[in-house]
Amino acid sequence: MPQLESVAAPARTRNSLEANETRTAIAASLIGTTVEWYDFFLYATAAGIVFGKLFFPGSSAFVGTMLSFATFAVGFLMRPIGGLVFGHIGDRIGRKRTLALTMGLMGGATALMGVLPTSAAIGVAAPILLLLLRILQGFALGGEWAGAVLLAVEYSPRRKVGRFGSYPQIGLALGLALGTGVFALVRSTLSDQAFLDYGWRITFGVSVVLVAIGLIVRLRIDETPAFREIDRLERIARVPVVALFRNARTRRNTVLGLLSRWGEGAAFNTWAVFTISFATGHLGIKQVPVLLAVTLAALVLAALIPVSGALTDRFGPRRVYATGIAAFGVLVFPVFTLFEARNIALFTVAIVAVFGIAHALFCGAQGTLYAGLYPPEVRYTGLSFVYQVSGIYASGLTPMIIAALIGAAGGKPWLACTYLVATAVVSVIATLLISEDDRLTA
Repeated sequence: MPQLESVAAPARTRNSLEANETRTAIAASLIGTTVEWYDFFLYATAAGIVFGKLFFPGSSAFVGTMLSFATFAVGFLMRPIGGLVFGHIGDRIGRKRTLALTMGLMGGATALMGVLPTSAAIGVAAPILLLLLRILQGFALGGEWAGAVLLAVEYSPRRKVGRFGSYPQIGLALGLALGTGVFALVRSTLSDQAFLDYGWRITFGVSVVLVAIGLIVRLRIDETPAFREIDRLERIARVPVVALFRNARTRRNTVLGLLSRWGEGAAFNTWAVFTISFATGHLGIKQVPVLLAVTLAALVLAALIPVSGALTDRFGPRRVYATGIAAFGVLVFPVFTLFEARNIALFTVAIVAVFGIAHALFCGAQGTLYAGLYPPEVRYTGLSFVYQVSGIYASGLTPMIIAALIGAAGGKPWLACTYLVATAVVSVIATLLISEDDRLTA
């Protein structure tokens, strides 16, 4: 398997690209990931606030929240399967059609959640159907992130790979901001009962419009230059996952990628998912201010991710990513100390600092870092495998682990903080072990 020289398009192909073609590709990547992550994290917000009451009503507040987060985690268990399936399709028939398919599946699952009867109406069938739709969400998202990253980096100019690679991550932040923002808007305009009766469904209905827009944009793009090149050279892998693990270099990169992702996944799902439930339930802070604080942090994150992309082009993704993860580890204990003050102003300052600013540093470099680990013929499969398999322990289980550790510590967060710092340490070490030859240089 040939060594990867650049994740960008081949020089002569890249030089012939029309500017509007590149802009359309970036728009398709950014808008598509925004919609997909809106759908996925809308569920996360609802899991922390609504689903425990509506779909697990016979449980205590703690058990209901844990069961709700368990269905949240199931989506992550399905993502590696979706990643392998859509990674195979993306490496065999192209990025464009794969991304249109993942968006359609995700949008359909989210729309059905919005009209799903609760346990009060259909009993035990309600949480079962909720679980099945969450499984479909996870399966669809399994092929989304890698494809969106490839759409950006494989259209990128040689000296702007890091900047282009950061654009899909902006969609992640905007999707979260939309999810929490729309939830906060609807929640603030309705009474408690009206919100539980039908208000939360409005937020899921918005997805139908967003998915339609995303599909229109994605269907306008052409296949990426890198894929067109390997197709022309007849280098398409017959079974990409087999080719991925047959090569010693890509096997090593995959292991290091899995470990380096632990801190990022734990960080995102602590600040974007768990803290909403923690602040509103354990700390007793009102729901709307908490949602607005997380929305603000997500908007700051979206604004700063391109800065991380620019730094990646200058210093390389490995150093930028490792520095950001280290900053996360340093900030964990101070952030939870501010949380314990039970003051919304301090909560907002803390969440913006750790999630809006520190998280942006490594989030913006992540796509470019992982894209540089694989050659084009197995790149979709490799990115999907690293991101989605690590998502099980790094992302999906994090809210449950943090909640359980806080419960075991009598309501104090320090045991959970120790766990988060440990994930950061593992990730920094793994990232630094990625050899200089494997690092993407723009």
